[in-house]
Amino acid sequence: MKKGIMLLLASCSLLIASDSSRLYELYQNGQYDQACNEGVKKLRAHRDDEKFVSLYAFSCLQADKIDRLAIPIIMLKHSKEARSNAAYFSAILLQKNLLLSALENDRALTSLNLPSSDYVLSKVFDLYSKNHHVKSNNVYILKDPENPRQTYRLSLERTGKNAQLRIDE
Repeated sequence: MKKGIMLLLASCSLLIASDSSRLYELYQNGQYDQACNEGVKKLRAHRDDEKFVSLYAFSCLQADKIDRLAIPIIMLKHSKEARSNAAYFSAILLQKNLLLSALENDRALTSLNLPSSDYVLSKVFDLYSKNHHVKSNNVYILKDPENPRQTYRLSLERTGKNAQLRIDE
């Protein structure tokens, strides 16, 4: 009986280690969408492993599945690095939701000042909120004053009642 329990515990720890290794391998190979999709299935089993949760969240961020950041934001709270990651993900999720609302309701965001990052959505949010855009046929053309060769096209993409942000570089 004791050997059976020990074998079960050893098997579980090997599975947990292989989940993390698999997720890391997918992330390193640039397979962010697959890492995000596989990570969401294993998230509950790894809820106390902040490295796994962070890697899952970064995979989803790179795969442009920003709405999947909400759960990791809540989970990442025990270490300094985890809290920093949670704050980073929170800012990007907030920027996405504010941009979506602004475009759907045709509102400016000029009075807002949020933290910036080098993530493309964050750059677009900064340009939009600083009024560095021109609207043409429901598409916002944003030019980066620091890099005049860089232009973004921001628009809403509708699927039934739902709207999603579309950003083209």
